[in-house]
Amino acid sequence: MANTHIGISHGDINSISYEVIIKSLSDSRILELCIPIIYGSPKAAAYHKKAIEMEEINFTTIRNADEATNKRPNIINCINDDIRVELGKSTRQAGASSYAALKAAVNDLKNDNIEALVTGPINKQNIQSNEFQYSGHTEYLKDVFNVSEVLMLMVSQHMKVGVVAGHIPIAKLPTFITKDRILAKIRILNQSLQKDFNISKPKIAVLGLNPHAGDEGLLGNEEQEIIIPAMNEAKKHNTLVFGPYAADGFFGSGKFKKFDGILAMYHDQGLAPFKSISGDDGVNYTAGLPVVRTSPAHGTAYELAGKNEASHDSFRNAIYLACDIIKNRKYYDEVNANPLKSSYSGSGKDDDLPEEVETQD
Repeated sequence: MANTHIGISHGDINSISYEVIIKSLSDSRILELCIPIIYGSPKAAAYHKKAIEMEEINFTTIRNADEATNKRPNIINCINDDIRVELGKSTRQAGASSYAALKAAVNDLKNDNIEALVTGPINKQNIQSNEFQYSGHTEYLKDVFNVSEVLMLMVSQHMKVGVVAGHIPIAKLPTFITKDRILAKIRILNQSLQKDFNISKPKIAVLGLNPHAGDEGLLGNEEQEIIIPAMNEAKKHNTLVFGPYAADGFFGSGKFKKFDGILAMYHDQGLAPFKSISGDDGVNYTAGLPVVRTSPAHGTAYELAGKNEASHDSFRNAIYLACDIIKNRKYYDEVNANPLKSSYSGSGKDDDLPEEVETQD
């Protein structure tokens, strides 16, 4: 596994991105697990090392991924040397450098020069340009790899939560959330739990859209007209889906612990409880891509930039998860290529099917 090349795009140079990258790669266990390659700027990296007083951490500057070794972290210069770091500020130059690094890393990912990509946090406004007109990494990668649908999946030791509507304004939810889209997300989640996490028969909880999951139509009809039909269609294909559940009672009662995966209807419905429960441990994973991409479950945090106060737990876990998924996918492919080989892990939860969770308060 130590020969696994993991690409890291440096994100916004004025944010905490370099700090969490530097702190993560200072852990010697990372070099035992993989060969990290930063797509970024040696000049910006040096600036941040000095700012957080970690100048003893050294990177090897390389021209391409083929030159990378596991003796110490590697960095490929993707940015002009006149780059200017302005800690805590959103600048057009920072946005341009974010995209330049991302583009270089994705190009190597497409060409199999690296096996996975861990993306540093970007500013979704300053990265916008004629070439990048997306609301985030997830939407960009969906287009680059030409897939019809992907799933933003938040992963921690406590839960795995995907969302039907990611970076979508609340006002657009009623038309965005359709039976077909829910069904597509369930399929991606089910397949990812099997292939990426080695859970042979995953149990998936689906949340309702309305308070009390609609209260049998009293508070909305989306559950009965859209969500339940999508679930019933998924069940025809032997997918273990349950719900729809009222989000507040589902998370508040701890019932989420009974499931291998959870599908929320929209961003904050899933991410607010996820981040409250998972803390700094969570990782953002893009399920449904032919490649592996992870990122920390936090943003640029400009207010902490250069202060040596940012936690690197999420970024370090993003590297670990990328390595785990690469390994799991290889094992999954081996198992399916040889049906006589002993089966993989089975469900991550108890074998008994979970009892139906009360959908009302």
